[in-house]
Amino acid sequence: MAASSRSPRARALCSALREARIASGTGVRELGRMLGISNTMISLWENGHRVPNVEQVAMILAAVRVAPDERERILSLARNVEEPNWLTVGIEGLPQQLAGAIECERAASSIVEWIPLGVPGLLQTSDYARAVKRSDDLPEKDVELRVMVAAGRRDVITRVNDPVRFEALLSQATLSEPVGSPEVMADQLRHLNLLGSRANVTVRVVPQGIGWHPGWAGPFILFELPDAPPVVHFEHYSSGAFVPTEHDVAAYRTALDRLRDLARSPEESADLIAKAAHEMEVRRDD
Repeated sequence: MAASSRSPRARALCSALREARIASGTGVRELGRMLGISNTMISLWENGHRVPNVEQVAMILAAVRVAPDERERILSLARNVEEPNWLTVGIEGLPQQLAGAIECERAASSIVEWIPLGVPGLLQTSDYARAVKRSDDLPEKDVELRVMVAAGRRDVITRVNDPVRFEALLSQATLSEPVGSPEVMADQLRHLNLLGSRANVTVRVVPQGIGWHPGWAGPFILFELPDAPPVVHFEHYSSGAFVPTEHDVAAYRTALDRLRDLARSPEESADLIAKAAHEMEVRRDD
């Protein structure tokens, strides 16, 4: 399975095993003694350098006493880990999609995201993210948990050591579409410009009224990975897909080149965002 050990699905599997062990309060050495496996091998599995087979995954889950529903979710990852493309469907697929995205973010050398409406997750303020989650009528405790997870994900672009290069291409429609209160939206827009001033972050606005372009087909994210082929991620409302196929990746690179040709420069984009923030502040004061 070494060939697939860097795929999003394999990364999600290894992350799930690590989290299950930690949640049980079991140490790496202790788990190794329980299974008769070296703690070095368990560390290799949990860090994604090796991928355990289905039988080994089942042994681990039994040893740390994972609940039946979670056990089946993790075993499903293990059974299909060698499949290059990964589609997660329905509400039950959300944890898998999220785990795969988080692991890709952590491992990426660069990330490029096109989003036709809304602010990319890595650039969202907590108040903006909270307004988005509340619109789904989730229980407040679930809203706060997801906001906390989102805040933790932002560390990949703000950390001091080797932050990920992140390029955001967003539609100008995002700037005038309020999410939450005008105050929340104004703060979000100012936050966009603050992050866009970082050396590793580029924010560019694609104007409206320019006719059809590839971005009309929907949002997508391109992950460049130093230890694996690039992956395109499609994140939808309750489903998503990770696609590493070479010709698909090439097609989306071409789409990104077209969007870059259409987008305003970072400086022009910052001016547009600042103007939109001011307009939101005026709405707040009315």
